[in-house]
Amino acid sequence: MFLRVTPEIFAAFPDTVLGVVIAHGIDNAGEPAGVLADLRQEEARVREAFASISIPEHLHIAPWREAYRRFGAKPKDYPSSIENLVRRVSKGHALPHINTLVDLYNTISLRYLVPVGGEDLDRIEGDVRLAIAGDAEAPVRLLGEPEERAPRSGEVIYKDDLGAICRRWNWKEADRTKLTPDTRKAFLVIEGLPPVGREKVAEATEALAALVRTHCGGEVRTAVLDRNEPEIALA
Repeated sequence: MFLRVTPEIFAAFPDTVLGVVIAHGIDNAGEPAGVLADLRQEEARVREAFASISIPEHLHIAPWREAYRRFGAKPKDYPSSIENLVRRVSKGHALPHINTLVDLYNTISLRYLVPVGGEDLDRIEGDVRLAIAGDAEAPVRLLGEPEERAPRSGEVIYKDDLGAICRRWNWKEADRTKLTPDTRKAFLVIEGLPPVGREKVAEATEALAALVRTHCGGEVRTAVLDRNEPEIALA
């Protein structure tokens, strides 16, 4: 089982960088002490930092808006995951506790202002690809949505052998592969577009891996993918 960034992604977005945390044998149940406190601290820091900053124009958010436009998604209607987090926090909302891994990756997402997501490896079928959606993608039910809908041709998606597991790059993930308290094997992905490059993504990846080791245990390893190293084994 591999995670691969397809050549068509690098053709369209040549400086894409992915940081990957692969965790096996973890405990994702409960609410470890300090996890939510760290998340609330990052929320407060972001809320203060963006008090006088235009969110769409921020150096870490504007590139995602441009990327979304390039594959036909309006950023106003489909904000990237990092823009969505910053907007919610800036309005004074606390992010809800989902489970430990989600709390941890939200903490890192806010700390480094980068998109971060994750999937349950036991729910993945075949390899995972970051790819451009074709004309005949299978319908997928996204988190919080009652009905299945197929990705639009041309949009960036993560997919496995059964279909999309995250639509519009990092906008919203599929219900099928979501992280739950029962998750024992997972992979988490940190995404970078310029000016966020390999060095910053690697730093954020190691920070997230350290949190997973501390709060979830298990066997944790990391990798950084780019056009020179486009794949990593997940199993």
